[in-house]
Amino acid sequence: MFPLSNTLFTITADLEGWELFLNSLLPMILGAIKYTIPLTLISFSIGLILALLTAIMRLSKSFIVRTPAVIYVSAIRGTPLLVQLFIIFYGLPSLNLTIDPYPSAIIAFSLNVGAYASEIIRASILSISKGQWEAGYTIGMTQNTVLKRIILPQATRVSVPPLSNTFISLVKDTSLASLILVTELFRRAQEIAAVTYDFMLIYIEAAILYWVICFLLSLVQQAIEKRLERYTAT
Repeated sequence: MFPLSNTLFTITADLEGWELFLNSLLPMILGAIKYTIPLTLISFSIGLILALLTAIMRLSKSFIVRTPAVIYVSAIRGTPLLVQLFIIFYGLPSLNLTIDPYPSAIIAFSLNVGAYASEIIRASILSISKGQWEAGYTIGMTQNTVLKRIILPQATRVSVPPLSNTFISLVKDTSLASLILVTELFRRAQEIAAVTYDFMLIYIEAAILYWVICFLLSLVQQAIEKRLERYTAT
């Protein structure tokens, strides 16, 4: 009698858990499609532009040009991303500058990516031999032309793997945007868990979704790296 009752209870609990899993899957996927993925793409694109400018400024021989870039990179790398996010969203209103949650997240993530990616780009540029610069100068190219046509294309191939890792890390970092009310994937998970009280199942489901997204991005990264290998001298 009792074993049968326990079995029925277990089956019922399993069915309820599976139903909750399926019902919560769509809202979290929509949160990823509408907010997490666009937030990642926009922030990384802006951050990459900022990173390139910062890297070039740091390579400048001018103290006036180089110093602001050094301070920016040091400040961003020396403070937690969560603190930066809170300063922009919760701190700026005290200066009469209020920014909505989503733009605040974009600004914070872009600044963060810009600082870290600038070091990747700078290291990639420095990894190109000085002979490449000299070769460009000998055929009459200016410094800017050599940088644009010779150095940056080679540095791009070197920087793709670490930049890809930065992009994948950014996908996971977007979960912090839930703390400033951006309804991305993890925020959806929090809302569902707060209603169902099944925190373990919902958060594991969110973790699986993040893992799937990052796994797919890693496959894209491998494809890009293989394609670039065709143009790399051996």
